[in-house]
Amino acid sequence: MHLISDTAALSAACDRLATHPFVTVDTEFLRETTYYPKLCLIQIASPDEAVLVDPLSPDLDLAPFFGLMVNENVVKVFHAARQDLEIVWLLGRVLPTPLFDTQVAAMVCGYGDSVGYEQLANDLAKARIDKSSRFTDWSRRPLNEAQLVYAEADVTHLRDIYLALKADLETTGREGWVAEEMAVLTSPATYEVKPENAWLRLKGRIRKPRELPNLMEIAAWREREAQVRDVPRQRVLKDDAMMDIVQRGPRSVEALAELRSVPNGFERSRNGAEVLAAIERAAAIDPKTLPRLERERGRPASAAVLDLLKVLLKAVADAERVAPKVIASTDDLEAIASDDLAEVPALQGWRREVFGEKALALKNGTLSLRIQRGRVVVG
Repeated sequence: MHLISDTAALSAACDRLATHPFVTVDTEFLRETTYYPKLCLIQIASPDEAVLVDPLSPDLDLAPFFGLMVNENVVKVFHAARQDLEIVWLLGRVLPTPLFDTQVAAMVCGYGDSVGYEQLANDLAKARIDKSSRFTDWSRRPLNEAQLVYAEADVTHLRDIYLALKADLETTGREGWVAEEMAVLTSPATYEVKPENAWLRLKGRIRKPRELPNLMEIAAWREREAQVRDVPRQRVLKDDAMMDIVQRGPRSVEALAELRSVPNGFERSRNGAEVLAAIERAAAIDPKTLPRLERERGRPASAAVLDLLKVLLKAVADAERVAPKVIASTDDLEAIASDDLAEVPALQGWRREVFGEKALALKNGTLSLRIQRGRVVVG
């Protein structure tokens, strides 16, 4: 196998690939030691060829690849596309359209939550994937034969998976269900990481409302620091240490030093000073301007109602042959349990038709669940 390492060869390959109705795409990248992913390899296949592209080559401009990604005449097929699309967006400021994610499609076709590529390759392409090269260092050159074989298999078997899932969706008339998810994946907003929103990842660990401004300021500081230094968030400050600071709200070097979760000497470092400054900014925030946490909205969710909604979701998912995760998340269920007008995906579009209306009917006593021959029946 040959790695494409110059722009002319990539342009010629993309011209050939663009003559087909679809291409399958995958990437290999590293991000264990960085904030932003480092793209190390691109794999693309059409129905009659597969190409491997070396983005680390100094003689290669990825412009032809980005052009292929936005070619409206070619469907771009990925498996579990989000991280791959993040890389394409960061490097080219484009997103592949039209898009088909086989993991999402498989969940709609009844293959369970977050089904893996290996399972689909086995079930739909009758192929076994050698996973021994999965966690190798893709940034080292030259890549060995085993790595190249593994990389190529990630897009060649994906062709058969795509065709099988596409046929299934056409039979069931559920192409629109997948299309809704693709709209989210192809929105630039999905990949724009704003430091001021970093607190949302950890909002569930807040114990008291007064901790919210601390979390908002410190999480934003950490996110900016990680971006500037291009290091993982945890390299700047671990989650446990950050939440300890958020909950204790130290206002002095001495108070910060008393926290056991904070690294030795952190309190007198530049980072320590910036954390204390963040605490001061948090103290100055008007509580009336703070966002409301989900659990503060509406009436508290009843544990019993939530449990019933979970049973209903499982029953509906089984009946529709769809993964529960595609229909509703736990956050969706909690919101519905508290508020009939909750603005969640489960109460919109096809999800409302399939599940949302039933959830509201169950909650309001006009729909029942019963056991029949060992199965939950909705009626």
